Amino acid sequence: MYDVIVDFPKMKVAVTTREDKVVEIRYLPLPTASIAPRNPLAERAARQLERYREDPDTKFDLPLLIEGTPLQLKLWQALCEIPRGETLTYGEMAKKLGGGDWEMSRAVGQACGDNRLPIVIPCHRVVAADGLGGFAHSTEGYLLEAKRWLLLHEAGEFALKP
Repeated sequence: MYDVIVDFPKMKVAVTTREDKVVEIRYLPLPTASIAPRNPLAERAARQLERYREDPDTKFDLPLLIEGTPLQLKLWQALCEIPRGETLTYGEMAKKLGGGDWEMSRAVGQACGDNRLPIVIPCHRVVAADGLGGFAHSTEGYLLEAKRWLLLHEAGEFALKP
């Protein structure tokens, strides 16, 4: 099913390829066994993910198969425009997409959860107005730990000010 599974601090990251495209990136629980790359594209994806794991400024240049509804495609493009180390709330993202009501905020959350290419399309950068929010259609467990790690990893250095 997966063409490579890469170790990360709070999760494993699995990549599925088809022909010459990455079709899915999925977070898996830590106990999942790693898998060495099974093809050249999986090898390329693994190297880029490993670089990102060490350096959050890593740019991805993988060939992706991106399929979705018009709203999903618009949202996923907007996610790629959120700078590393910054977040938007579901409501802020809804307004950015042209609607600011509760239904649009909920649609944003659903589309973030439906993202089949996380990390490369950084859905983790969208949070709830009052906290972390969900992640990959989950509100508990290792997926939220993965989201926390990704956000802290991208936050960069900080210092407490007196």
